[in-house]
Amino acid sequence: MALTAFEAAARHESFTRAAEELALTQSAVCRQIGALEDFLGVALFRRTRRGVQLTEAGRAYSRQVALRLEALERDTLAVMSGQGAGTLELAVVPTFATRWLLPRLGAFRALHPEVVIHMETRTRPFLFADTPFDAAIYFGEAGWPGTEAHFLMPEFPVPVCSPSLPGARPDLSPQEVARLPLLQQSTRPYAWRQWFEAAGMRVAHDLSGMRLELFSMLAQAAIERMGVALIPPFLIERELAAGELMIPCNRSFVSRRAYYLIVPERKAERQALAVFRQWLVEEAGRSHEAVRDAAVAGGEGQC
Repeated sequence: MALTAFEAAARHESFTRAAEELALTQSAVCRQIGALEDFLGVALFRRTRRGVQLTEAGRAYSRQVALRLEALERDTLAVMSGQGAGTLELAVVPTFATRWLLPRLGAFRALHPEVVIHMETRTRPFLFADTPFDAAIYFGEAGWPGTEAHFLMPEFPVPVCSPSLPGARPDLSPQEVARLPLLQQSTRPYAWRQWFEAAGMRVAHDLSGMRLELFSMLAQAAIERMGVALIPPFLIERELAAGELMIPCNRSFVSRRAYYLIVPERKAERQALAVFRQWLVEEAGRSHEAVRDAAVAGGEGQC
């Protein structure tokens, strides 16, 4: 009860609002938090005339408590719903999840209705021990400590932009692409440099330009005529089909990085995870072949 009272009070920075949320009296919340501070030997709040404020220790502790309570709530809901061992907590990179995985997940559910998958987005590596995740779909290089990495597919990014971007037209040369405003991706900071190097070029401003984190953000910025972005076509099929985006130069490059399913070794033998892993690797293999064939047919490495 003390941790619940502390989490609510920390979130609101108000004992009164925490009491209202928990259907307690303000004095009850004060007693719970006072007892917690006595137990820890640390002041979690500063009491002022205007109310309460978290101390630095209180702010750091509140983040940890919130994570633990969220994990406990998820576990409780899983038990109550009867999911238990058939539930997978999956960390995913956002655009790949929405544009590639989710459209295929219905087929997996039809084959394995006993497995329920929950997903949250993560774009960078993390420690599984600090999270409730059973696995992660990640773009990068394999080699997370204490994990197994299962290759899914590489990317074949190509320049994309709005057809109405000034200077844009089909069949641009790499030199002409370099004269367009470049949109950068923070999780792939050297993508344009690699693209230009594959074309045999050095461009002084290849790291310059608006920097965005997600492919979905890059695509929207390109649609809004803010510049040209490097995006794998399989993630923007709708925009290409609708004519919102075009490929001005059908050239890609081979990256050492790829999509992987990352599985902690201690969870690798879970039945639900093994079933999902087998399906995902097979599905990605088929998709990889189609994407690779399309890249070759489109003239990968040439404009």
